[in-house]
Amino acid sequence: MQTMEEVKQEIIAYSKKIGIDKIGFTTADIFSQFKQRLIEQEKHGYASGFEKGTVEERTNPDVLLSGAQSIISIALAYPSRMINPPKSKKGERRGIFCRASWGTDYHVVLRERLNQLDAFIKRKLPHVETNIMVDTGELSDRAVAERAGVGFSGKNTSIITKEFGSYVYLGEMITTLPLPPDSPIEDGCGDCTRCMDACPTGALVQGGQLNAQRCIAYLTQTKDFLPDEFRKKIGTRVYGCDTCQAVCPYNHQIDMHNHEEFEPDPEVAKPLLRPMLRMSNREFRATFGHISGFWRGKNPLQRNAMIALAHFKDETAIDALVEVLKQDVRPVIRGTAAWALGKIGTDRAYEAIKEAMKKEDDERVRVEMEKGLAFSREEAYK
Repeated sequence: MQTMEEVKQEIIAYSKKIGIDKIGFTTADIFSQFKQRLIEQEKHGYASGFEKGTVEERTNPDVLLSGAQSIISIALAYPSRMINPPKSKKGERRGIFCRASWGTDYHVVLRERLNQLDAFIKRKLPHVETNIMVDTGELSDRAVAERAGVGFSGKNTSIITKEFGSYVYLGEMITTLPLPPDSPIEDGCGDCTRCMDACPTGALVQGGQLNAQRCIAYLTQTKDFLPDEFRKKIGTRVYGCDTCQAVCPYNHQIDMHNHEEFEPDPEVAKPLLRPMLRMSNREFRATFGHISGFWRGKNPLQRNAMIALAHFKDETAIDALVEVLKQDVRPVIRGTAAWALGKIGTDRAYEAIKEAMKKEDDERVRVEMEKGLAFSREEAYK
């Protein structure tokens, strides 16, 4: 009869065959330290609201799988550089999706790898019970990966691996097998604070603690009007933010192209902004539906595209923005169009806002129209 160490080694060998870049093992004990972190996050109001499950469900594997004894953590590396990226130029301005949203939705890819691993284990040991999770499950992928020795948790709250930096997707499988655990890796950030210093909104309140409410990656996924203080800071980002990873020394010159599924389509990863304003739901899904950045739907992406066009002061977008302002039924989209027209700042843009304001009865949209018109008054007094 095989020992659990032998089973573990066979799992590791098979994981390499199916393209898992890194694998680690930990116990199914309660995540006590992470539990305290969650309690602190909630106390300070730092949580994003996207988290799934209660604190107990997020920290006690046995709640998620009765009889849980170990957790297998996996990591797949993704690219940090685009081959032949298209240029953003006058009249053809482009936005950017964060690297973690390039290529096929990682939830799909990692779940497929974990399902393969699950089938392999159950062929050998049919009695085993498992529970697979990728990002949207109750457990924290990062807490599991940290304890399983896949990498250490950096001050930017990302898991940093020796081989791939923090450019990795994470997933895990809870099992009823008592597999021998690996040892956590020692924290490697030291005195470095580059991520904290570079964060555009000061969302990294201290090393390893994130105020998600101020994080650009979170803000680009919200569906309401974006608070004024963050509009300029979002810049040309359509979805997500890479700043705290891009400045990390562990990511210097890291660019892995291990998986064809994660190779970006440049026209999707750096999309033309103006066409995004006129896309139907069907066209949006056909263009962006296969990437993880589409999970919140069309509304946030269109809103962010308009903010990016305002950032560029792209006068070629005025016709499309006026069309949105006059015809769109969504208050957040109409209001953001008015604000963007004001930022672009031509006489025609201001006239379009004034005309639309005569028929607008949504108070929130009217507030955005007033902001847009205020930009013209600011210009007049310069």
